[in-house]
Amino acid sequence: MSNVSLDRIVTFGFRDKYRGTGIIMTGKVKWVTDIDKSVLLNNFEKRGWIQVSASEDWNFYWMSVQTIRNVFSVENGYRLSDDQIVNHFPNHYELTRKDLMIKNIKRYRKELEKEGSLLAEKDENGKYVHLGFVPVTFMLPADYNMFVEEFRKNPNSTWIMKPCGKAQGRGIFLINKLSQIKKWSRDNKAANFVTTPCKETYVISLYIDNPLLIGGKKFDLRFYVLVTSIRPLKCYMYKLGFCRFCTVKYTPSTNELDNMFVHLTNVAIQKHGDDYNPIHGGKWSVANLKLYLESTRGKKVTDKLFDEIHWMIVQSLKAVAPVMINDKHCFECYGYDIIIDSNLKPWLIEVNASPSLASSTANDRIMKYNLINDTLNIVVPNGEIPDCKLNKNPSKEALGNYIILYEELAVNEGADRDLKNRPGQSFGSKVGRAKDFGRPISMTWK
Repeated sequence: MSNVSLDRIVTFGFRDKYRGTGIIMTGKVKWVTDIDKSVLLNNFEKRGWIQVSASEDWNFYWMSVQTIRNVFSVENGYRLSDDQIVNHFPNHYELTRKDLMIKNIKRYRKELEKEGSLLAEKDENGKYVHLGFVPVTFMLPADYNMFVEEFRKNPNSTWIMKPCGKAQGRGIFLINKLSQIKKWSRDNKAANFVTTPCKETYVISLYIDNPLLIGGKKFDLRFYVLVTSIRPLKCYMYKLGFCRFCTVKYTPSTNELDNMFVHLTNVAIQKHGDDYNPIHGGKWSVANLKLYLESTRGKKVTDKLFDEIHWMIVQSLKAVAPVMINDKHCFECYGYDIIIDSNLKPWLIEVNASPSLASSTANDRIMKYNLINDTLNIVVPNGEIPDCKLNKNPSKEALGNYIILYEELAVNEGADRDLKNRPGQSFGSKVGRAKDFGRPISMTWK
């Protein structure tokens, strides 16, 4: 996508006539969006905010990821004013591109290992005890030789290939033979696969072939995480997440590797299935999942599972924090996709920068409307014109369905407290100090 031309410099809100004058902008928030979704527009209108065009002065811009690239591109060199905020960090892709997320988590683990942190502890098989929340993953074509070496250790394994730059399940397929990789290589016109760069980078991950099933069907979880600051890290978890179910019962049979209605939970795929139900949309609330697990597995193990999910989310954010641009004009509402296996171990699959705001059901629309409402109440306190110079903390009442998942400043105040007796966790006696674990607050393991 081409960059926005420099002669449209006003488009993204230079305020030269106000900059350095000491004049305080007052009045109603002026908003812009290039995402035409009712859950957004209705929230802005409910607040009585004023819609303006991108070429006018604005305070709040809910942008697509394409637009944010132009705003923060080096060539354009835009600077936002103190009364302007946007809904993405400049390089959010460090977490939301599949390959970069894995790269940053791997780097994070190695750095902790060098520091001698107990967080980087490994078991007798060389697997991370506390930070093993992503499947074994390689980048193709760059890591082809390493992938082959790993594949040959367990030739009966199944792997899932995903293009790094696509969403909604597009371009994903499963393999269980090296010959399938070679065929893919030829199809992508990379004659010399090991040395010739493909047009598109893929990640290939060990497939979670023992997913937790409900009604015989595979599902994943979507959680929404609001990040208002990267350094120091401050993030919120939205309580109203949901599960997305496949329409066809799961089987690990190699005969069904091509059946995406068995393996991929994306609504964009499942809605085309013969058994798709448009009333509930193949979705189940996280609250219902909790009730189900508590009744079938017990409350203790259910609490432990959700503690581990929260832990995993915080650690993924800490992994990218050193490389993220912590712009005070930015916040981000991430969509986390997580799979639970049959042993109730959660796995981080990917993180979305622009989780879908489209509504597949009435309940979906209500939930997403409330998600945006609660997000705006936190990032634009009291509906007032933003002031990035002020560090405003929303009131407890303003949080709505959000809970504070992690607040680094609050954690550091108690950094020397020992965590080995945290309820709902099973890290054993070898645990580090709170500053190692990055102790989230407001959770059962605080």
